[in-house]
Amino acid sequence: QVQLVESGGGSVQAGGSLRLSCSISGYDSTRNRCMAWFRQTPGKEREGVAALYTAGGTPYYADSVKGRFTISQDNTKKIVFLQMNNLKPEDTATYECAAVADYCSMPFRHDLFYWWGQGTQVTVSS
Repeated sequence: QVQLVESGGGSVQAGGSLRLSCSISGYDSTRNRCMAWFRQTPGKEREGVAALYTAGGTPYYADSVKGRFTISQDNTKKIVFLQMNNLKPEDTATYECAAVADYCSMPFRHDLFYWWGQGTQVTVSS
């Protein structure tokens, strides 16, 4: 059974940084996949934030986070990180990790992702 577990959320003041982690288990790490971070706030549609294909290539970023967020993975390809710098109050959301055993053809189409974590809360105060 594939499981994704996020960690690293918390509260920070505007301009601060956080690093989120997403660990995957129950999945053959040698099998490449698209890993993505989404975020959601009540009353708003889920938004794709960043994505990468574990075999390599250029990561994908939403315009709202370009230059501030960086997605990466560890050498084992079992952990994906989201480094978030210069955080803004509008970044406040529940951040979810997602995976699909495919290329990142449409990295921010949440309905294409098969496995999801439980989410971790990020709160940015002004």
